[in-house]
Amino acid sequence: MSILLDNPIYHIVGDVADRMNVQAYAVGGVVRDYFLHRHCTDIDIVCIGNGIELAKAVAADISPSIEVAVFKNFGTASFHYHHHGVVWQIEFVGARRESYHFDSRKPIVENGTLEDDQNRRDFTINAMAVSLNKDTFGELLDPFGGIQDLNNGLIRTPLDPDITFSDDPLRMMRAIRFASQLGFHILESTFEAIQRNASRIKIVSIERITVELNKIILSPSPSLGFKLLLKSGLLDIIFPELSSLRGVETVEGRSHKDNFYHTMQVLDNVAAKSDNLWLRWAALLHDIGKPATKRYDPKLGWTFHGHEVRGGKMVKRIFSRLRLPLDAKMKYVEKLVTLHMRPIVLAEDVVTDSAVRRLLFEAGDDIDDLMALCEADITSKNEDKVRRYMKNFQLVRSKLIELEEKDRIRNFQPPVSGQDIMDTFGLPPCREIGTIKDAIKDAILDGIIPNEREAAWKMMIDLAATLGLTPKEQ
Repeated sequence: MSILLDNPIYHIVGDVADRMNVQAYAVGGVVRDYFLHRHCTDIDIVCIGNGIELAKAVAADISPSIEVAVFKNFGTASFHYHHHGVVWQIEFVGARRESYHFDSRKPIVENGTLEDDQNRRDFTINAMAVSLNKDTFGELLDPFGGIQDLNNGLIRTPLDPDITFSDDPLRMMRAIRFASQLGFHILESTFEAIQRNASRIKIVSIERITVELNKIILSPSPSLGFKLLLKSGLLDIIFPELSSLRGVETVEGRSHKDNFYHTMQVLDNVAAKSDNLWLRWAALLHDIGKPATKRYDPKLGWTFHGHEVRGGKMVKRIFSRLRLPLDAKMKYVEKLVTLHMRPIVLAEDVVTDSAVRRLLFEAGDDIDDLMALCEADITSKNEDKVRRYMKNFQLVRSKLIELEEKDRIRNFQPPVSGQDIMDTFGLPPCREIGTIKDAIKDAILDGIIPNEREAAWKMMIDLAATLGLTPKEQ
């Protein structure tokens, strides 16, 4: 079978390989994505020989200004290739065979044939190669039936899955990630091998695991990947807080919903609306505090009071362990998890201006994402209940727009600062300053005074008088 490769880089590599008298092939993801009609800008080239020397020769053939990054320990080299406004990452490696010690992820690498190289690949759909040499250009080498597996939407390993997963346990995560990204099915015997080898994931660095987790979260239906992680036993090891959401407890004939599967629905709901990775993380973690706050009340039934506050406090610990960024992205997730019940409480009750102002003040620029999360959180099977919530959410949204235009509350700073209070009354930093500032802030949020300096200044003078403070002489 011959396929059409229209990027000039393939012909350039083939011509240089012919001059060097080596065989060269495009392999792996770029071949898979060609058949899936997916855009791929990472091109892996395998040659039967020295991949680093081929990379240098190809780069020199294109332009002497191209910088080649060489990784001698891995026997690889790469460079960037610009074509039609697209930057392609081209990586070269010599064909190799690999063997492993049981307690290490680092393989013993030896030079090998193309067959050796294809044997060491993770899945059949990633083990296809296309010849780039002139005489056989475009010829597909598919020893494990990767094309058929692509057509059947199947993920399986080229060789014994127990050996494949034991050698490199991250491949278990990759199998589930590909299933989630592509909507494919993992062959039963392959999945059973994942279950048998799940504990091997402990030797993989958390950074590499998190890369795969993020790709699962960013897939079209992330729940598919997380349900497979749960079923495989991997979730218990890499993300115990999430797997502990699973299960239904019944007391006196009263049950609560399964919070794991509810979370999966919320995550999919958010994924259908937004590609924002961190909003998806907020959906994944929004109920993470429920196991710690679950209580049974004979009158009320099952309660999870304060789970949003507990969950918000768990975000930093989870992000730290998974080596996720502890910057504004973490703060954003923390904020959404902590606030996610507020719009729901508003939607259940009378939507007062004061409550909406406070929500807008605390959510700031993230208010729209918070509302999107809350709408995604309504997963009831009761259509009347869903309609009622959504109607009330629309009322909350309308109030947010109205009050934002009128009162400019989003991210507002009180019109009177702590420095103003100190300068006016000749005070050093003290408790009274905080008391006055908080009272002015609350008065603005409650609509007692407008968000204006003149009104706030008058209130400051009046409050100070009740505290026995008088303006210093100017």
